[in-house]
Amino acid sequence: MEDTYLHKGLRKKLVEEIKGKGIKDKRILEAINKVPRHLFMDSSFVHFAYKDQAFPIAANQTISQPFTVAFQTQLLDIQKGDKVLEIGTGSGYQAAILLALGAKVYTIERQKALNIGAQNLLPKIGYRPHFFYGDGFQGLPTYAPFDKVIITAAFNEIPDKLVEQLKVGGKMVLPLGGRGTQIMTLLEKYSEKDYKISEHGAFVFVPMLKGKV
Repeated sequence: MEDTYLHKGLRKKLVEEIKGKGIKDKRILEAINKVPRHLFMDSSFVHFAYKDQAFPIAANQTISQPFTVAFQTQLLDIQKGDKVLEIGTGSGYQAAILLALGAKVYTIERQKALNIGAQNLLPKIGYRPHFFYGDGFQGLPTYAPFDKVIITAAFNEIPDKLVEQLKVGGKMVLPLGGRGTQIMTLLEKYSEKDYKISEHGAFVFVPMLKGKV
């Protein structure tokens, strides 16, 4: 659980790199600088933790590229106190960034190994989201509505059940499309039945899978 001067120095370089790629929100840059990404990765990848790249984690999943994490977060315009539903806990890194911004995070993961791993790690380094093990397609209707929804796996279509759990005036960001390349999509809900979407470039995510392992 060490966070050395070397790690902190590498994080500062990473912040400058993603800033150069278009991340302008200073709060997000500060969160990237604060959260020790190397603790979320397998020890064999620790030396690559502060490269702006995605890397494999357990259950054939990945920890997202830091730029992608920052980009999705910037699109959501996270404000302190926002109630955020995260679909796909993964390593827990994205949840930690949201918590560092002052959000209240409800995160759901269908892979048991990842769910347990994130529950073990995050509280140890000071981050305490609400963890759930289950099918992200269903969301968390008991805890709805949410101010923001972030989806960290590729969806083939707009998920109606999750739109229903988004409050009017809320925002959802998701990679939309099949295997291969997806389009980062921002959905803004302006009535119970209506929303608008905008597209924000091509990204690559693992596909969303139904059910539990």
